[in-house]
Amino acid sequence: MEKVLQFLKEAQTYYLATMEGDQPRVRPFGTIDLFEGKLYFQTGKVKDVSKQIHANPKIEICAFKDGVWLRVAAKAYADDRLAPQEHMLAEYPSLQAMYKPGDGNSEVFYLKDATATFSSFTAAPEVVTF
Repeated sequence: MEKVLQFLKEAQTYYLATMEGDQPRVRPFGTIDLFEGKLYFQTGKVKDVSKQIHANPKIEICAFKDGVWLRVAAKAYADDRLAPQEHMLAEYPSLQAMYKPGDGNSEVFYLKDATATFSSFTAAPEVVTF
């Protein structure tokens, strides 16, 4: 999990895929945080991505850096506690202008049952589960 965290932080931008009915939806994300032994990302409850994850928790993440790409297939679950929201916003102070812990919109999700695959054209894939 630490390797996945480090890769996503260094890549800075990753792409998160959800499903809306039978249509995949992909958008760029930049938040990733380790809290209480779980990887979290952050969004707003008013956004379509939040609604899509609540309807179907299966997500995929994809990122690329230095000739290596990472794909993470997981389930994402909301954590409504203030502590993970506070931790996330402390890690990403630029978001504090838009989100506040407990503001009714800030939302963090943690990854569960994750399979992460590091791939490149020059090495065998490396799979990590958490």
